[in-house]
Amino acid sequence: MPAQSSADPDHRRHAAPPPHDRHAGHDPEMFRRRFWVCLVLTIPVVLTSHLVSDQLGLDDGVPGRTWVGPVLGSVVFWWGGWPFLVGAVREVRDRTPGMMLLVAMAITVAYSASLATSAGAFDLDFWWELAALVTIMLLGHWQEMKAIGQAHGALSALAALLPDETERVTADGRVEPVSAGELRVGDVVLVRPGARVPADGGIVDGRAELDESMITGESRPIARAVGDRVVAGTVATDSAIRVRVEALGEQTALAGIQRMVAQAQRAGGRAQLLADRFAAALFYVASGTAVLTVLVWTALGQPDEAVVRAVTVLVIACPHALGLAIPLVVALSTALAARSGILVKDRLALERMRTVGAVLFDKTGTLTRGEHVVTDVATAPGVERDEVLRIAAGVESDSEHPLARAIVAAAGPGGPAPAVGFRSLPGRGVRATVGGSEYAVGGPGLLREWGVSLPAELAAAVGHWSARGAAVLHLVRLPHTVLGAFALTDEVRPEARRAVDELRAEGVRTIAMITGDARPVAEAVAADLGFRPGVDEVFAEVLPADKDGRVAELQRRGLTVAMVGDGVNDAPALARADVGIAIGAGTEVAIESAGVVLASSDPRGVAAVVRLSRASYRKMRQNLAWAAGYNVVALPLAAGVLAWAGVALSPALAAVLMSASTIVVALNAQLLRRVRLDPERD
Repeated sequence: MPAQSSADPDHRRHAAPPPHDRHAGHDPEMFRRRFWVCLVLTIPVVLTSHLVSDQLGLDDGVPGRTWVGPVLGSVVFWWGGWPFLVGAVREVRDRTPGMMLLVAMAITVAYSASLATSAGAFDLDFWWELAALVTIMLLGHWQEMKAIGQAHGALSALAALLPDETERVTADGRVEPVSAGELRVGDVVLVRPGARVPADGGIVDGRAELDESMITGESRPIARAVGDRVVAGTVATDSAIRVRVEALGEQTALAGIQRMVAQAQRAGGRAQLLADRFAAALFYVASGTAVLTVLVWTALGQPDEAVVRAVTVLVIACPHALGLAIPLVVALSTALAARSGILVKDRLALERMRTVGAVLFDKTGTLTRGEHVVTDVATAPGVERDEVLRIAAGVESDSEHPLARAIVAAAGPGGPAPAVGFRSLPGRGVRATVGGSEYAVGGPGLLREWGVSLPAELAAAVGHWSARGAAVLHLVRLPHTVLGAFALTDEVRPEARRAVDELRAEGVRTIAMITGDARPVAEAVAADLGFRPGVDEVFAEVLPADKDGRVAELQRRGLTVAMVGDGVNDAPALARADVGIAIGAGTEVAIESAGVVLASSDPRGVAAVVRLSRASYRKMRQNLAWAAGYNVVALPLAAGVLAWAGVALSPALAAVLMSASTIVVALNAQLLRRVRLDPERD
């Protein structure tokens, strides 16, 4: 883009600008300081101008009055206008003519005309116009840089999540305060209640609820205990924990988020390309219009007016608003998304999300928790449900099988019954002694081995569970008595149902699910999620290598497809999709293959991405329409096409209008903050 790439004479930077940012060379503080100084200098220039002094009754006999404009005006031009002059030189050298060159041309022509007036070549009272012009330009540029800096402040906010100091636990158990920079992988740190975790690691002692909202967007604290991983920047809310450091600096999840935000904020998109082309064309249009204006007004015998009109054209055409239209929306949208746990890696992926017609979810780990839970219990006549669960949990308590853990977890507050003599029965189940009796827990193979038949009361329930794809286990008091049966399914996330509803509310035509599970299992999950027969899709019994083929199948139907997944075998499908969305709790391979990452495992974030995409695109179009339309109307007025009717813009008024257009664009972009990204709580 031919815009804001000038050097910063004060060699300062605002906090943590993204690398290679188009605005990184501009320091809002420098423009602020120059604006206030130039404003102070401009006031006496205006007061001693003929425009004001005649009204105040001041005569030319006031000592030094005629020198106020040339002296102070020259200071304003050379010192206040220096950033624009340097920027113009750079744009010429880089062959990217844009805003800085237009500003420099305008104030240079104004300064030259002012000098010529003081020498008697023109009859223009132009020093006050020049001083006001430079001062207003500084104000506009200061506000533009301030707006961009505030949006980019997401990176500074992320960096501020890391504590400067922490407490390290020594080998002899002492606790010593150290700076975060002194930590090494393998160190153990103490994180007290209310303190931030200084590095990624695993809990080795203690249990606490951690506020992870700044990383995942999840507003409720998450319980973490020994063995759980914790992320740098999160806060222990209620208890102290000890964490063994596993990643530092650039290797932490927080640093990865910073890189993603910076990459997205400096990335372009289709709307940015359009703005770039328009800004480049605007320089040539403005320059040509200024030359034509000079020729026409000179031919009409008004060389003074020719200078005024040319300066006004160059001022009004300065693409402040155009230069801000897209970058500010990009910076704001990615910053707001990051705060809500939505990490945009690819700007084009976010732009495409507004046109998505089908969202394809991987089932396990995305729509479901990836962990089995006991969903139904059936008992033989005269047997208590809680007693069946306690005994089965006792038998399974020494097993590491996922289904065994689900039964143990279902035992409730009373916990598993005490059991001894645990033995594994490969391919059939487990057995143990509880209260002096032998029990076994297992599937159909266990029943066949012991020649046990299901009572009619249990057979009906088991048949229903099996038909919907649930795993079924039985509790048998050996040798021949079946006491109960359990249905275990991969639990559907409660928020997954809301995710499907929200996507429909956003107008997504097709919700699809893909899984390697048997069709009855897949159909049961789809029914639980409220899939619509004939509209939504269920792809069952799909091999990992064939997932990307299903994405291609949807694309062949003319649908723009977003794929949501979390596993290694989802990576090809994520890459094939028009938009790949990785669940942040998933594997690194899946995350690297996606254009958008949900830092939490909440699938409702997909609908939030759709909303953000549409709102961002809408703001980009509105800003471009304003910035372009403003020039279409303002340029002819600046050139003086309505001067015959008494309608003419002065250079100072043109500068005010130009700055006002920038403010309109900035305020419109700020309305993005009203987009709801955080999921609504039930």
